[in-house]
Amino acid sequence: MFIALVPLLLIEHDHFLNKDKNKTKNLFWYPVITFAIFNLLTIWWVWYAHVLGAIVGIPLNTLVMTLPFMAFHYAKRNLGPRLGYFSLIVFWVAIEYLYLNVQVNFPWVLFGNAFFNDVAFIQWYEVTGVFGGTAWILILNILFTRLLIGLNTSLSFQENKGTISWILAFLIIPIVISVVRFYTYEEEKNPYECVVLQPNIDPYEKFGGIPQSEQTNYLLELAKASVTAETDYIIAPETFINNRTWHSTLEHQSDVILLKRFLSDFPNAKLVIGAMTYKQYGPGDTLTNTCKPYGKEGYYYDSFNTAIQLDNSDEIPMYHKSRLVTGAEWMPSFKKFKKFQKYAIKLGGIMRSHATQENRESFVSPQDSCMVGPVICWESIFGEYVSKYVKDADANLLFIITNDGWWKDTAGHRQHNSFAHLRAIETRRSIARSANTGISCLIDQRGVEIDRIGWWERDYIKGTLNASDHLTFYVKHGDYLARIAGFLGVIMILFAFVKRKSSKE
Repeated sequence: MFIALVPLLLIEHDHFLNKDKNKTKNLFWYPVITFAIFNLLTIWWVWYAHVLGAIVGIPLNTLVMTLPFMAFHYAKRNLGPRLGYFSLIVFWVAIEYLYLNVQVNFPWVLFGNAFFNDVAFIQWYEVTGVFGGTAWILILNILFTRLLIGLNTSLSFQENKGTISWILAFLIIPIVISVVRFYTYEEEKNPYECVVLQPNIDPYEKFGGIPQSEQTNYLLELAKASVTAETDYIIAPETFINNRTWHSTLEHQSDVILLKRFLSDFPNAKLVIGAMTYKQYGPGDTLTNTCKPYGKEGYYYDSFNTAIQLDNSDEIPMYHKSRLVTGAEWMPSFKKFKKFQKYAIKLGGIMRSHATQENRESFVSPQDSCMVGPVICWESIFGEYVSKYVKDADANLLFIITNDGWWKDTAGHRQHNSFAHLRAIETRRSIARSANTGISCLIDQRGVEIDRIGWWERDYIKGTLNASDHLTFYVKHGDYLARIAGFLGVIMILFAFVKRKSSKE
């Protein structure tokens, strides 16, 4: 990643040197082809989940990467190399941040994610988040490009020692700081025994092919083999309970009753598990823009991808997944266009959108008030979003529940699991991750996997995770680097535009 952009930057430099005969648009197809290949090799596996997802996602990601590169070339032509190269960092980080927060997104391949398996080198993500990694990659690509340009002019070490010194500084200093932090970081001892269950049910048969009662039996068999009187938490996958589970009768749902009956033998145990849940609206109720017609005239319902906590208390807290996968769980709605809202309701939020909730929410332990943040699947990709479980909902532990089998045995489920390493470092929270078909794991506060269950295994793991109430700089301030980049990006593109206009006059 530190040299991946160098060939493209050298092509851009050649266009810059010959800018009198090369227009900005002449460069366009070089980044398009480069980033199309990058995305094709990185996220081709989306094809298994949905053909349309790959057809749309790969070109969309290619466009998102091409835009900041072309903006950089435009700025460099008009502001010169020094500000031009700085603008590449600014524009790229700003566009990545924008892509995280727009309605239609697939921000899987943010550059800063590239180090998700090299946790010893990125402990400083607790300060910067992944955008610090993105900036690190871009800075080193620029420096290596400048070095090659300099060596092309002169092979003299003396004449290029400044660039070489900067390369060594940006390579060595962040790594040394991180490695020292990695080996000296000590977790405060606040242990909770966690059991992670992986029922390993084919997702393409899970929803309708296999009876829910049979799936619940698989889960209970794993739980009976692993849970003891010392167990504090049991973690099970996303949407595990997938028959009609209404909010108003949740405690009477047959599988909920079976699971709570099992928990009655373990007074300290809490089960965090996923469910598909539904809420009904009758005549006179306020309707949401995602609700769909249900039964007779005047009745509607909302569907939710929900996490619930079951224990020996009478309460069943719920959290509804609120970062949804575009196209699969959510479609853009007319929420901001009130006069069209009634049509959106009749169409069920245009297609099959789940409903969400506004704020992050944690589950509290009835025994000691330990707070658990239930992160559902796709949400684990978004660093600042996950940090709000800690900052706003006081989570002491993070549990990720997911179902990654849609992508089969490809890089997809491995990449998705590795994002959890980044979230652990950014928040300094221990993480338990339960995936229906793998990978399930336990992760410490340095982002290191303590134990795991691999692909297509029905099994459980048991281990101790330390809870924490410390707030990292990143948790307190979120994606501040990206917001600064966005501000500077607007200024720089305006400055380049004014400079270009004034040079023509």
